[in-house]
Amino acid sequence: MTSDTSSSNSGGVAGDPTTTTPALGKRPDGGPFAWVGAFTGFYPATADDLAGLDPVTRFLYAARSVILVISAQAAIIAGLLTMTDRRFEVVPFVLVFLGYLVLHAISNLSNDYFGYRRGHDTEDSPRRRYTLHPVASGAFTMRFLAIGLLVLGVLALAIAVYFVALRGWGALAFAAIGAILLYAYDAAPRALKELGLGELAAFLVWGPLMIGGGYYVITGRLSGGAFLASVPYGLGVASILVGKHIDQRAFDTSQDQRTLPVLLGESRARLLNQLTVAGMYAFVLVGIAFGVLSPFTLIVALAGPRAWHAVRVMSQPAPSEPPAGYIGWPLWYHRVCLVHNRLFGWLFIAGLLVGAIFPGSRLG
Repeated sequence: MTSDTSSSNSGGVAGDPTTTTPALGKRPDGGPFAWVGAFTGFYPATADDLAGLDPVTRFLYAARSVILVISAQAAIIAGLLTMTDRRFEVVPFVLVFLGYLVLHAISNLSNDYFGYRRGHDTEDSPRRRYTLHPVASGAFTMRFLAIGLLVLGVLALAIAVYFVALRGWGALAFAAIGAILLYAYDAAPRALKELGLGELAAFLVWGPLMIGGGYYVITGRLSGGAFLASVPYGLGVASILVGKHIDQRAFDTSQDQRTLPVLLGESRARLLNQLTVAGMYAFVLVGIAFGVLSPFTLIVALAGPRAWHAVRVMSQPAPSEPPAGYIGWPLWYHRVCLVHNRLFGWLFIAGLLVGAIFPGSRLG
């Protein structure tokens, strides 16, 4: 669902999406470890940048693997919550981690597949401007994308079958909810993101479903505490998608894509996203007060300066032109929210890790 960029710059969209040529990302390095760059670097700027890379590395770039850190963090959070309760199991956790990355890659690829197939990813679309589109650029064929989706789908199904066999009907219910949301987000005839529900779906998936559901399939137990603990991170991921859809609002309006910012209008959508960022910290305090989170998770306060920067950026209309050397235009609010959420996520994980070592530190 949430796909797109991950550089550490903060910034981008506004005005007419056809007027500015974005700065280009650098050419990926080759060699036996070229695949690492797909997870750590910026997307290649042109189809020629992928020439000479092995098929696996090219596929990882097509899947926009650099953004998969969001799903990796959600899996780690679920695992640390089970550690805190002394219910951690290695094999289920590893498969949760792998499964989340696979599902996120499927979401990214299907977003491009159906966006291009339905004619939404036109030449002047934000999707075609901030980074390489795997099909429209000529780097990959629709057949390549479809085969990739099929392979990942089989792997995801195998992991789901394992958990259903291990945990029973509860795992089946979580898998079914995840599959429905994945399909409904952009593959359904009237996708959730076209109905102003995509942002809510992002919160539900990367919050309660991945973290609360992950806790269940790792341990075989439902935990209200895990669902409450999932709220701050779910809000963070939702803020990224709301930011992206604010950036794309003018184009989405022209394409009858009724995202939440289209329905609310830009100024109210920016206010909503400011409250969403603030809510991340408020729900950490709620989790601590209810004895769900350790006071060590207050370390997320170190991300406060980035949160304040994001709130300040969202208090103003985006510039009409990108700053010099800015990579990823026309994304602006999306970028600043992504940069904040990534740091918040790692600090949240650090606090949970210390809390897992000292579980008695929780209140109550």
